[in-house]
Amino acid sequence: MAARNLEEVLKEVRRIQIVARRQVNELLAGEYLSVFKGRGMEFDAVREYVPGDEIRSIDWNVTARTGVPYVKTFCEERELTVLLAFDVSASGAFGSLRLSKMDTAVEVAAVLMFTALKNNDKVGLLFFADDVIKYIPPRKGRGSVLRLIRELLSTEPVKAPTDITKALEFLGRVQRRRCVVFVMSDFLGPDCSHALAIANQRHDCIAVTLSDPRERSLPDVGFLTLRDAETDELLELDTRHPQVRALFAKAATDRERTLTGWLRRANVDRLEIQTDQPYATSLQKFFRMRERHR
Repeated sequence: MAARNLEEVLKEVRRIQIVARRQVNELLAGEYLSVFKGRGMEFDAVREYVPGDEIRSIDWNVTARTGVPYVKTFCEERELTVLLAFDVSASGAFGSLRLSKMDTAVEVAAVLMFTALKNNDKVGLLFFADDVIKYIPPRKGRGSVLRLIRELLSTEPVKAPTDITKALEFLGRVQRRRCVVFVMSDFLGPDCSHALAIANQRHDCIAVTLSDPRERSLPDVGFLTLRDAETDELLELDTRHPQVRALFAKAATDRERTLTGWLRRANVDRLEIQTDQPYATSLQKFFRMRERHR
């Protein structure tokens, strides 16, 4: 993601706004509504106890004041809080196609934000790499969503490793009320399954995994120099050798198997985004999968 001046950022905001709204209107609003709305219960009122009411619902404070048993009543949540935890570590800047992983993530984030906006939900944003970099608390409204998109577009990759655990621990301290958390990362970091499991007990966590096809296989192009975007470590490979390409592919397969294990242990759903595939299709498949599971 190259540095942009203000004029470029505003132009890109307008472009992404058009793209995101089209995706929301054509594809996603109905799926989002059916999958996420009413996922919890919120306090509604108190009323006098009647035989057959659940004893655990008794409001003991009101009962003590009035001398008459009262119970709490609840209703389905009418609105949500959506929070995007966005990985800005430098590995996200990699891309072998038109968009890098981070550029793709920005567009996906914008679609999710406008979908939430259409349903009058609050939206917040948390930037992280090896630690939390910036936190913007959830708010409602079009102006808030446009501000978040500007923040996404003007944020530069950070030359630091990914630590999802620290981001989720911070989230646990600042976001007490249940919310939907999209963790957007390439997950090229240490095991975060324990932190994901804890966060998923309080919130509804979704892992948005980002990848590029060149991270899975190497072309036969002779000598190739690879640079780690986060450590600047260089690695030279002779891609003419089938064994070199096979070892690279095996390493990618092992990473994928490890990540699948993390998410399974944490019981967290996965939205898989690949830069060589239309993300709108991935979003649709994800929402339909969630609807079936629900």
